[in-house]
Amino acid sequence: MDFIKPSTLAHYNECEPLVTGLGYALVELNVFKRQGNWQVKAVITGKNGIGVNDCAKVHRALLTRLEVVFDSRDVYVEVASPGLDRIIKNAAEFSLFTGKTVKLWNTDITDWMQGTIVSSDDTAVLIDIGSENVSVPYSKIAKAKLV
Repeated sequence: MDFIKPSTLAHYNECEPLVTGLGYALVELNVFKRQGNWQVKAVITGKNGIGVNDCAKVHRALLTRLEVVFDSRDVYVEVASPGLDRIIKNAAEFSLFTGKTVKLWNTDITDWMQGTIVSSDDTAVLIDIGSENVSVPYSKIAKAKLV
């Protein structure tokens, strides 16, 4: 699994402070242009979960900001929660889900590991598997998802 700093993703730096200012965290941001229109898909999370009203609040704020950034009124923004069983696509996401239960496919043991995320950095995630805390390097994680 790769660790990609979110700040290196296109338009992340324009959107993240806005989402954080509203009390949420930006998990994923995809920006692309299709048939002359800007398409933006954002995934957010919060301490108390995410509901429809949370997505609507972030949608309104992001739409206004991105219309200015792209200098276009042809911007489509979709905001969603990570879902109950989110597949973790970037190792940088582990820090956003501290305290949540995760299931990892560890290539060292060629089996799934399940535990609670204790902490993470840019090289490994520390999970509590019940009897002990185990540090798993991202290079040893083939798949990961929230449980």
